[in-house]
Parts: sequence; C-alpha cells; structure tokens
Amino acid sequence: MSQERTRPGAGTITVAGLAVMNIVAVVSLRGLPAEAEYGLASTFYYLFAALFFLAPVGLVAAELATGWPEEGGMFRWVGEAFGSRWGFLAILMVFIEGCIWFPTILTFAAVTLAYTGDAAAAQQISGDKLFVLAVVLGVFWLATLVALRGVRSFSQVAKWGGIVGTLVPATILIGLAIAYLAAGNTSQVELSWGAFVPDLSKFSNIVLAAGIFLFYAGMEMNAVHVRSIRNPIRNYPIAILVAALGAVVVLVLGTLAIAVVVPKGQISLTQSLLTAFDTLLGWAGVGWAGPVLAAMLAVGVLAGVVTWVAGPATGLLSVARAGYLPRWFHRTNRAGMPSRILLVQAAIVTALSVMFVILPSVQAAYQLLSQLTVILYLVAYVLMFAAVIALRYSQPDRPRRYHVPGGMVGVWVIGGCGLLAATLALVVSFVPPAQVEVGSPTTYVGLLVGLSVVFVALPFWAYSARRPSWRDETLDFAPFTWQVGATAGEPLPDVRAPRP
Repeated sequence: MSQERTRPGAGTITVAGLAVMNIVAVVSLRGLPAEAEYGLASTFYYLFAALFFLAPVGLVAAELATGWPEEGGMFRWVGEAFGSRWGFLAILMVFIEGCIWFPTILTFAAVTLAYTGDAAAAQQISGDKLFVLAVVLGVFWLATLVALRGVRSFSQVAKWGGIVGTLVPATILIGLAIAYLAAGNTSQVELSWGAFVPDLSKFSNIVLAAGIFLFYAGMEMNAVHVRSIRNPIRNYPIAILVAALGAVVVLVLGTLAIAVVVPKGQISLTQSLLTAFDTLLGWAGVGWAGPVLAAMLAVGVLAGVVTWVAGPATGLLSVARAGYLPRWFHRTNRAGMPSRILLVQAAIVTALSVMFVILPSVQAAYQLLSQLTVILYLVAYVLMFAAVIALRYSQPDRPRRYHVPGGMVGVWVIGGCGLLAATLALVVSFVPPAQVEVGSPTTYVGLLVGLSVVFVALPFWAYSARRPSWRDETLDFAPFTWQVGATAGEPLPDVRAPRP
C-alpha cells in the first residue's frame, strides 16, 4: 500500500482559488429556474436564507476550521464535541448525500449539452435516456479522473471551470437582463415592494423558505483541504467571506434575470435557464452565442462535480486511516488521492445513475432523490451547529484565530440560529412539494422516511464494526483532544472519553 505523503499539495490552493471553489460548490445555475417562478419574492427567500443559514454556516465553519485545522473537516469538528461516533455520522452523511446528488446535477449537464447543437433537435435529444445516461456517466468519470490527479489538478479545474462555466455565464445573464430592462423592455414579473415580501402565513411558503436554505449548502465542504491552503488561519475565513457574498449576488440577480424574460407559465426546471439566454442573446443580436453559453454551462457543471467528488472523499480518507474503515479503503495513489474511495464512490454513482435514468417517472424520482440529499446533509449541519456551541464550553481555551463574534452570546445567537434553521428545514423536507407531482404523497413520504432511516443507520452500523487493526500506525492524523494520553493501538472509544 502506498504511503500518504506529508501534506500532499501543501500550499497549492490560494485565497482566490478557494473562494471560487466554494462558490462553485455552493452555486448551481441549474437551480435558478425553480426559484424564478416566484419572481421578486425569490429575492426575499434568498436573503432570508443567507441571513439565517449561509451567514451562520460561514462564520461557524471559519471558527471550527481555524480552531481545529487538523485533517478531518466535519468529522474533526463534530468528533471533538460529541465523540467519534457522531463525527463519523457527520462525514458519512456528507459523503452519501454527494453520491445521491450527482445523478441529479449531471442530468442538467446532459440537457445543456443537448442545446449546444441544433436547437430544433435539442428537445428530442435531451429526452433520450441513453444520451442522458452517457453524459451523466461521462462527466462524472471525467471528474473522478481529474480528482485522482491530485490537489493541484482538481483545484485548477474547479477554479477555472467555475470561472468559465459559472461566474462568466452568470455575469453575462445578469448584465444582459439589466440592459434589457434599461432599454425599456417590459419585465415578465412585478418589480415592486409588494411583490418582494411573500405571504408567510401560508405553510407552502414557509416550506419554500426552509427548502431554499440548501441552495447555500457546501460552504464548509472545502475545509477538508485546509492543509493545502496557503496560510490557512488567515486565508480560510477571507475565502469564506468572499464566497458567501459572491454566492448571494449570483443567486439573487441570476434568478431575477430569468424571471424578467421568461413568462411564469413557461418556466421549466431544466430548460428555462437556456431559454433566458436565448431570449437575451437574441435581443442583443448575438443569438449565435447560445450554443457557446450552453457548452460553458456544461463546463461549470464539471467544475462543481470535481469539487464535490474530491472534497468528501478526501475527508473520508483521513477518517478511514484513523481506524474507522477497513485498510482496503486506505489506498492512495502517487498524487496522495484516495483512489479506492474515489472508485467506490464512482461505482455507487454509476449504479444510481442507471437506476435514475431508466425509471419511468423521472420527475418524481428526481424530486425524491433531491429531497433525500437535503435531509442527509441537514443531519450533518445540525451536528455542526451544535458542535460549535458545545466546544465553546468543553474547550474554551482552545486557540481560535477566528471567533464567531459576540462571545458566548454571539455563538448562541449565530450558532443557535443556524441550528434552528437547519432543524426547521430538516422537518419540512419531509413535506411533499405542492409544485411538483410526486404521485401518492403517502408513498412519497414513506419512501423518504424509510431511506433516511436506512442511510442514517448505516454509519452507526459501520462504526460498531470497526477493528483496532484498521488504524494506520504510520498516519500523522492528530488525535482528538479528549483522546490525548490514550494508549496507542487501543480501539477508539464509542463515545467521548473524559478529558485528562
């Protein structure tokens, strides 16, 4: 078995690179049409979610990453607070939800690639299941191969792919929409204060407000690369702040740009982004650029997938070698990447993609899988927010270069706000969406609950099956604070041990 290099890729990710990676991890232009249907009210939802979810995630992740910069990411943070069992649950939730999420995001890539050719044939091609499956698997395996090449390779692809495929198209979309309105064209939605504030007395609007929280999910994910960041204690919080502001601007203005030019009754989850581009490019007299923009959007999907392929797998490698997964999973390649974990992840995604594409009701399956990823990720977020509060009490003297502002009151307000928001979103995620046909609501909820229970139980089962021989004694994985002084080679405790 190859040995892990000391800090592979150390110092290879800059502030700008990490900021773009975080924006790409968070922002997906494919989700804009779903919110464009709500017109100016979508801005309220985005700002509401940014205030009560994104800001707490960014501030909490900055404190946890600079206070505990050792390898492990969310596993490290939650494990320090509640023990390795719960840390293992958190990291497995992120890894599993990523595997389930990939087929849904890559379906969008297939549709955008279809629109790089003849517009008349695009509708037929994008509905071809074999074409969709080929694109889904092709893009994902390409992303896996990029990730296998190491930190430098995937960070460069994520950064430049994110710029070309997310930031540039978003800038073009927003800029053209502003020019379109400035030229005196009529907006398809009302742009007034009355349209900004939705009726929150309606339960469906509360469900929507909670569901939009996950548009900002992933801001903490790249913390697993903290050892590859130049001057991480200073640069990580800066990158988080830049990425958070960038994400809000792109999501708010991008959604409004679609709402301005696409009539509400014609908004489609898969095609309206491209329709908005075609309308605005045609108005500007550069309609020929439509296929070019579609190709750029596909590049953006690749950049986002590369970021998500590498992040959770890298974090899971450290956890595996610390003794929580069999030695078979410890394998790294010459670039220091977790080759076997990445290949297992690819095999799972391949199987799920085949099942997803061949199902007769793709819309219902898409909604079910999307909600399942939200639920699993929110479980990890609940643990993360609870951890930052608990650690202020259990490790008050731990050096933290960045603190959530406001002392104990501040961490309770900000961390508690994030905890409450994540819990609310978790609960309402089981409510069938009124806007999407899911068949029998009872069957839908039953499947969602059943799958959630299975996937949450899986990490606990895997944790209980671990063996002392799984631990790699050559690993420089720092022990938890509460493990310091434990005898080397002993089985790791199921719960947090008392601090000496």
